[in-house]
Amino acid sequence: MGGANQQERLAVTEEAKYFLAGFIEGEDALRVNIQPHETSRFGYYVDPEFHLMQPHSGLPILKLAQEVFGTGRIFPKSGSKNCYTFTIHCRRSLREKVVPFFEKYVVPFSCKREIFYRFREILEMMNQGEHRRPEGLARIVEKAYALNPATQGKQPLQPLHEVLARILRDHTPDAPSQQPSE
Repeated sequence: MGGANQQERLAVTEEAKYFLAGFIEGEDALRVNIQPHETSRFGYYVDPEFHLMQPHSGLPILKLAQEVFGTGRIFPKSGSKNCYTFTIHCRRSLREKVVPFFEKYVVPFSCKREIFYRFREILEMMNQGEHRRPEGLARIVEKAYALNPATQGKQPLQPLHEVLARILRDHTPDAPSQQPSE
């Protein structure tokens, strides 16, 4: 690569990381999507993600994020020809790259630290396999619904009680056994 091309690349300096942290602070970057899924054991699929969106002019910021994290995809946002999205879906990358970045650069200054703590807790629960048990999945779903109560006016497609009822439909933990009365 020639010298001119190297200078055109965004340098990943501490200053660039703090700039990215400030940018992330202003975004709704951490999400946990709960998707109905017919073949999923309990009817839902949990999909945590780190997500940034920018118009075409903000593409260098998305490229900086991709370079800082060393992973993720940049693609045009569906339905919008001038908007781009950067996402990281891989749970391992979220745990090993996004979480440490947030802990070092974002959380010490963030007014959204509670959102990060909930997101990190959901990732840890999934890492421990909690989503593979109905009670664990139900707790993850509750945390995901509470992740960002101010979701810019967007409401989940299904109310929480309906999602929980479907997950726990054949499972009643710690229910007393019902014996017929004599």
